[in-house]
Amino acid sequence: MITSAAFIAIMLVGVPIGLCLCLAGFVYIIASGNPVLFQSYPLQLFGGVDSYGLIAIPLFILIGEIMNGGGITRRIVDMAMAFVGSLKGGLAYVNILANMFISSILGSATAQVAIMAQIMVPEMEKKGYDKTFAAGLTAYGGMLGPIIPPSVMFVVYSVLAQVSVSDMLIAGIVPGVILTVMFCIVIALMGYIYNYPKADYQTPRQRVATILRTSPTLLIPIVIVGSILGGLANATESAAVGAVAAALVGKYWTKEFQFSQLPQMMLRAGIYSAIVLFLVAAAAVFSWVLIFGKVPQETAGWIQSVAKDPVSFMLLCNVILLIIGTVIDGIPGLIMTVPILLPVATEVYHIDPRQFGVVVVINLVLGLLSPPVGLCFFVAAAVTGAKPGKMFMVTLPLFGISCILLVLLSLYPPLSLVLIK
Repeated sequence: MITSAAFIAIMLVGVPIGLCLCLAGFVYIIASGNPVLFQSYPLQLFGGVDSYGLIAIPLFILIGEIMNGGGITRRIVDMAMAFVGSLKGGLAYVNILANMFISSILGSATAQVAIMAQIMVPEMEKKGYDKTFAAGLTAYGGMLGPIIPPSVMFVVYSVLAQVSVSDMLIAGIVPGVILTVMFCIVIALMGYIYNYPKADYQTPRQRVATILRTSPTLLIPIVIVGSILGGLANATESAAVGAVAAALVGKYWTKEFQFSQLPQMMLRAGIYSAIVLFLVAAAAVFSWVLIFGKVPQETAGWIQSVAKDPVSFMLLCNVILLIIGTVIDGIPGLIMTVPILLPVATEVYHIDPRQFGVVVVINLVLGLLSPPVGLCFFVAAAVTGAKPGKMFMVTLPLFGISCILLVLLSLYPPLSLVLIK
């Protein structure tokens, strides 16, 4: 109780979540009266990042930096426009489809929203869409980032859960595609009700020309996902090859990337990676404290008294994780919940850890789009000037369909595991 109170108090005064986790560990050791544990503290901290799979994180982030510097994002939007732009509500479809393509490169919800909001919202507003809806839709498009590979959150979960990084990335493909299709169905219904405008008409020849002009950008996700699915590379190796592919496409096809930009891009990728990896190291200490304090065992006892079977357990976890996700960012949310809930899921209810990981990540990402915090809405608001609260209200159907997907993933494990060999 002292440790929990200290953690909450430290967090409320604005201390970064990584330091909160580390300081909570110090408080526990002092409160337990067992100073010998201080000798293990640095070992636990180092052990948290002593994993080969974590090398994929800076590489995935570097891919996003190169893609932005190489003008690849704009071309992906043009490709999506060629596919669906002339339909009713065409720019709304373009927003979602472009986000799906870009999520296979970026892997970060907030970064994706920041980039796409600058591109799509002014364009949609110019064509007659409500700015609040355009910004909210872009925020939901960013939800695809941590689901479709590559995904920094899946890499972090893999390390916490001790499962294959490649398996976790593959597990996100089908749920990500299903969510994209469900979003498009909702947009079609909303377009019929609210009479969304059509985008500019393109002749078949113009469409083909645009697709041919932009198709080399697809080399990046094909290299990343294809090498993993084909067994040619693991997640870390595919990330390295993907970074090379992004640099080559940006340099020799779009001709907007210069190798002189690489040091600054690597510096930005390194800074963001250091933040993520420090969180992972802090998570190791926090998990160690939880296990030493028998928190998972006590939590398991309470959950077993409430949830009598795997389905009820998964539905209960959906509620708990969604509530946590509304106030805590994705990776810290993983760090705080996985060490407690995963042992219960696998050992008591015999749930596949990869299925559980997909459900956990989607829940926490959906929390980024829910009050009271709704981080992705605030990112979109900062870029576009729209109101976060209004964004949530006008995109409630998308929230509802996301919850339906979570229930389906909880009930039917093959939706997550079908592509895993």
